[in-house]
Amino acid sequence: MKLAILGTRGIPNFYGGYEQFAQYLSEEFVRKGHEVYVYNSSTHPYQEKMWNGVNIIHCKDPEDRIGTAGQFIYDLNCILDSRKRNFDIILQLGYTSSSVWNWLFSKESVIITNMDGLEWKRSKYSKLVQRFLLYAERLAVKYSDYLISDSVGIQKYLKKKYSVDSKYIPYGANLISDMDNSILKENNLINNSYNMLIARIEPENSIETILQSVLESDTKRKFLVIGNTQNKYGQYIKQKFNDDRIIYLGYVSGIKKLDTLRKNSNLYFHGHTVGGTNPSLLEAMSSHALICAHDNEFNKAILGNDAFYFSCKKCIIPLLNQSEIIERNNFISNNVEKIRQNYSWEKVISDYESYLISSLKE
Repeated sequence: MKLAILGTRGIPNFYGGYEQFAQYLSEEFVRKGHEVYVYNSSTHPYQEKMWNGVNIIHCKDPEDRIGTAGQFIYDLNCILDSRKRNFDIILQLGYTSSSVWNWLFSKESVIITNMDGLEWKRSKYSKLVQRFLLYAERLAVKYSDYLISDSVGIQKYLKKKYSVDSKYIPYGANLISDMDNSILKENNLINNSYNMLIARIEPENSIETILQSVLESDTKRKFLVIGNTQNKYGQYIKQKFNDDRIIYLGYVSGIKKLDTLRKNSNLYFHGHTVGGTNPSLLEAMSSHALICAHDNEFNKAILGNDAFYFSCKKCIIPLLNQSEIIERNNFISNNVEKIRQNYSWEKVISDYESYLISSLKE
């Protein structure tokens, strides 16, 4: 098939989850004999027209000059370009700034949208923006031929709210194969001597609940916060939770370094409250981390009984105060097996290929 992937800043990945997914999917589809095109922002560091057999289409993206509005213009440019290329399938990753233009897609292409999480529920957005995102969600449902949900929770939500079916295919992860211990030496860390979280520093990721629990606990362990704290909320967090035990590492690049930190931590906190199959959660599982996650249907659908859960400080403080956690080995080994059986990139990409091919036959 001739496939286009829209909705990311582009590949190779320099940004985040959807870009990582687009990179894995496009590269593997090329190996399987498909003709694949990925749309890249004009500001992407990689400016060549081909990457590992994947065709790269660069489209004008003015976000660096005009801010968020530039995302809408970039998506419009991608969609207008796609009309000229006779794609069999156009796979949209997300809909936030693209669905307002979806009516412009070529009628000759099959439009499949991965619906991401419930964007309009994110607390970082104003009420006005939340209303727009709900509208954008409706448009994505209306103008897509098929929908993909990366969590069972999203699949149920779409069925209940819009009476539409969607195909459940989760995000993927690779089991760790190599690590970079230099980051431990740089920060004077040893195995099991610290707890940690990795997240965007935003209210919806339970940052304050977790860090307040650290302050009120008796633990002597360090607590690593990995995420960009340069925004307004991040600066507020650093000022409010100024404690010798809490170390703000900022943004850490390199999957090997992150895997090393996760694997050697005592507890890994996943405070995400909104979304589907979150990539960072799967990466924590694949890194052999012992996980304490926010108590919601999205996290529970992935972790099941193999994690600790919290909804408030009372759930976290006793856990932080424990010197040794007896459930560690069982929880970790069960989650590693989940990655192997349900969330491996090999399985995810195979499921995508089967579903996309089936959409052409209907």
